Amino acid sequence: MRRALVTGATGMLGARIVERLAGGGWSVRALVRDPAAAAWLGALGVELVPGDLGDAACLRAAAAGCDAVFNAAAAIGTGADHAAFRRVNVEGVGHLVTAVAAAGARLVHVSSTAVFGRHRYHARPTDETLPLPVLAAADAYGRSKQESERLVLTAHAQGRAWACVVRPPVMYGTRDRQLAPRLGPVLLRGVFPLIGGGRARLPLVHADAVAEGAIRAASVERAAGSVYHLTSDFEVSVGELALYAARGLGRRVWRPRVPCVVGRAAFRALALGLIVAGRRDLAPHADGLLQMLTRDNPFSCERARRELAWSPQIRPAEGIPEAFRWWREHRGSTAAGRA
Repeated sequence: MRRALVTGATGMLGARIVERLAGGGWSVRALVRDPAAAAWLGALGVELVPGDLGDAACLRAAAAGCDAVFNAAAAIGTGADHAAFRRVNVEGVGHLVTAVAAAGARLVHVSSTAVFGRHRYHARPTDETLPLPVLAAADAYGRSKQESERLVLTAHAQGRAWACVVRPPVMYGTRDRQLAPRLGPVLLRGVFPLIGGGRARLPLVHADAVAEGAIRAASVERAAGSVYHLTSDFEVSVGELALYAARGLGRRVWRPRVPCVVGRAAFRALALGLIVAGRRDLAPHADGLLQMLTRDNPFSCERARRELAWSPQIRPAEGIPEAFRWWREHRGSTAAGRA
């Protein structure tokens, strides 16, 4: 029986990787900070290992005897404290690479399209061949994910560990701690303006599709040393996202169409307001959010479809309502904060 270690096992993505592996006949170890809060994974027959990416000795013991290691753990957010992100996303990943090398396992590292920062829109689709840009100092998260990718791929290039990288964009699904908790309260107010008519296609993917892609990457020899964009399972526009999310929330939401010029003015005002409020770290993200709402998904995932035979199954009309329904039912509970 094949054995795998999954970090970040109680998060939205990590839990799906665990469930897919366990359902596929793997013996699974889950690295968790709080075993009591992860008892629901134990019920699946998963071995719970207390620890985190900061504990090198724990990682070495957890990876021992494993055929594959899936790193779905990360420090996330919009802060500008690079040291805080680096402790987990770089130093922690370094510990994990050492543990994987000692175990002779395969490492699938979950990165993010945040490695491109605001430099994701180009004349041609942004694919895995595009060199990573230099990011602003304020983009601490994106810079830390760039560093972790280089660390993982360098270890592979040097022959220290079999490794590959997968890059999802914004993900959704049950146990979501990012999209639904941020968008849900806005939709519950009953109004969601659609800038430019809400026709822009989003870089949005179901966590189940990312879990499938990660597991396929660990099982395909040609994935060694490669990077894969898992960035579009099915096309979904901004307007469709709002419609499907409203269904999950059980709310009727008015979606007025707003000209792009008005939307740009509103987001400039938002950025200025954040600066005045002392959240200068968030101000640069206002423009990025505006671009996401008004420009089509810039990423290509053709390599994953071609080399991994990646074939997601959950359509937005099904998955988005389910995700927002789950958030509505669990908001404020400890379940909504599992990671």
